[in-house]
Amino acid sequence: MNDLWERSLELTRERIKAQNFKTWFEPINFVSAKDNTLTLKVPNKFFKHWLTENYSSIITDVLFDLTSVNYNIKLLISNEKEKKEKISNKPRGHLRVKGNLNPKYTFKNFVVGSCNGIAHAHSMAISKSPGGKHNPLFIYGGVGLGKTHLLNAIGHEVLNKNSNLNVHYLNSEEFMNELIYSIRYDKMNNFRNKYRNSCGILLVDDIQFIGGKERTQDEFFHIFNYLYDSRRQIVVTSDNFPKNIPQLKDRLKSRFESGLIAYIKPPEMETKIAILKKKAEIDEIDLPNEVAIFLASRIKSNIRELEGCLLNLAALSSINNSPITLDLAQEILQNLLHYKKEKPSIEQIQKAVAKYFNIKLSDLTSNKKTKPIAFPRQISMYICRKLTDYSFPEIGNKFGGKDHSTVIHAVKKIESKIKEDPILENNISLLTKNLAP
Repeated sequence: MNDLWERSLELTRERIKAQNFKTWFEPINFVSAKDNTLTLKVPNKFFKHWLTENYSSIITDVLFDLTSVNYNIKLLISNEKEKKEKISNKPRGHLRVKGNLNPKYTFKNFVVGSCNGIAHAHSMAISKSPGGKHNPLFIYGGVGLGKTHLLNAIGHEVLNKNSNLNVHYLNSEEFMNELIYSIRYDKMNNFRNKYRNSCGILLVDDIQFIGGKERTQDEFFHIFNYLYDSRRQIVVTSDNFPKNIPQLKDRLKSRFESGLIAYIKPPEMETKIAILKKKAEIDEIDLPNEVAIFLASRIKSNIRELEGCLLNLAALSSINNSPITLDLAQEILQNLLHYKKEKPSIEQIQKAVAKYFNIKLSDLTSNKKTKPIAFPRQISMYICRKLTDYSFPEIGNKFGGKDHSTVIHAVKKIESKIKEDPILENNISLLTKNLAP
């Protein structure tokens, strides 16, 4: 039924202005067409509202012209899932080849900076020689920093060089759902054989979600070993370092740490500007330098949010039939982001805690282990973990080069004490309230 949507787009293109078509229809993704309901995915709430108010009648008219059926239009936001799913349907997680990789996520469209250079270099090396010395590769970093982009880019590049190689690309939730389906319908042999016999390269996104899933971890462990021993490439991504993934079995942590590990940091100012410029070039958006600098300075860490602001900016510019200006950028950030307060830095948290407990700032980064110093230090580490996107090793480094295990211990200790001590909970609540964005 995707053909129906493609044909409807061709007719729609003839009925509206070229720029409006590019702004409002090209970002739409087809989901399904069944029971006289056409389901589409759109980037955000603003997009959904505008499309509903201004173009829903055009879509239904075009569909009727093509099929003589009055379709209902259902719009999903990209991070939403359809609520009703038939249990009998086989879950996603099937073999995914080039047609199922995101066509926008290629190496050509990936902006390289100091924040992601190592991860990019390893990914490029894998695409040239999968299963070699860069196996396995573990990429970790915060949300929206490009991990999924690199996974897709590897898949595209590998298939460009060898179209006969089977690429399995999925996230950990899909892997788990596929396993559940196989157990339920007594298809475990098919499940195992698929990965062992037909998988040329395995790309798994968000591996942290198998933490605590005993059977899923066991099956993934055996598949991992089989593929590795067969010199087939494995790449996984996570939001955290292997040792810090909650409820992940030690033997899997060991496997992930046995290969290369690449950390993607939040992008620096120059990389964010380059990302905006690249996105604007691809989407043919006229983005002034001063606007790019402004957006990059306001959006601190998440690339998806950065690109989302650009999309909305281009949309408003199209709606108003006016160029993109700094004033328009300020207006859209005020409306969409409400000028979010920046997340505090580790240094700001340390200063606040030192002031609250009336100790020297240098004490928090020292090796002093007396209770009047050690306890505030643990609270500082706990708040850093709660309010920032920094990893355990990064936090430890800011406290005088402490090991990541020290930070983990501090966080767990404060979490435990909060449950027992309402006064401590209130004190920390006051501190975090003043620091939180």
